[in-house]
Amino acid sequence: MAASGWSHGDHVMAIGMDQPDRAVATGNGEHRYETVPGWGAIPDGSNLGPTHGGVAISKAGDVYVSTDGPHAIVVFSAEGEFLRSIALDCVGVHSLTIREENGVEFLYGAHLKAQRVVKLTLDGELVMEIKDTAAQPIPETFKGLTAVTVAPDGRIVAAVGYGSNMIHVFSAEGELLHSFGSKGTDLQQFRAAHGVAIDTRFDEPLLMIADRENRRLQHYDFSGNLVGVHAIGLRRPCAISFWGDFCAVAELEGRVTILDKSGTPIAFLGDQPDRAQWANFKALPSETPANLFTAPHGLSYDAEGNLYVQDWNQSGRITKLVRVDG
Repeated sequence: MAASGWSHGDHVMAIGMDQPDRAVATGNGEHRYETVPGWGAIPDGSNLGPTHGGVAISKAGDVYVSTDGPHAIVVFSAEGEFLRSIALDCVGVHSLTIREENGVEFLYGAHLKAQRVVKLTLDGELVMEIKDTAAQPIPETFKGLTAVTVAPDGRIVAAVGYGSNMIHVFSAEGELLHSFGSKGTDLQQFRAAHGVAIDTRFDEPLLMIADRENRRLQHYDFSGNLVGVHAIGLRRPCAISFWGDFCAVAELEGRVTILDKSGTPIAFLGDQPDRAQWANFKALPSETPANLFTAPHGLSYDAEGNLYVQDWNQSGRITKLVRVDG
């Protein structure tokens, strides 16, 4: 995807690894951000652990980050203070979302390692799980489960992007209603249906699916009908978050792209110029400039339009980007 009239020089400052305590800039146009040095440090100085998960923000502004390490799901304050680890039996949750129900917030996760969807309290107590069982078999199984989201009416939508590439729609109580999709390159197929989100920017809520290896975002209705292709030519889109009319996309090949309501790219954050670092799980955070990404995998806007970005990384990397006005 070309970025006409834009270059790396627009957002990369003369920083890097020798100035880790200095806020540095990224972005362009009306979407400029600064990093927050030292955000999300673990108190004992240890690594966060492999980050191959998602990010979700509570109404209080607390930041929930899922990992493949012993911390399982980590909770930080908006200022980056480590608050607690929760749901220690939920190591390997691949995506997260928070939904308020009757005034109470719940955390939904696609638990890749356990092949289940989990619904948790914000303290990590298991409220519900959806699994492939004899009583409720999941077509083609839940092996390779990558994403979950919840519609405004409570329906739960799960994507099996590392397996069948089917999308499954459940009732709020976890009853399977119907499934759609398959693996392939055709318009109504997916190659790694990696992320799902609810797009409420239009007349009716729509499912937006990050079809990673087909490098596109697609809109579907909740019956499984294709509404349209929202964006193409992306760098392996993994996760999606909305703020107002804008959509931020975590791209595994070293970039976060912001799209407008029409699907047009309008800003690029942390664009990694070294292709050897794209999707590099072994990249050391200490050797990566603060305002460059290597493998954005999960992300979320907060209420103010700040962004929290998780790189797919062996030791763990979370970046807070504060929106700069003007």
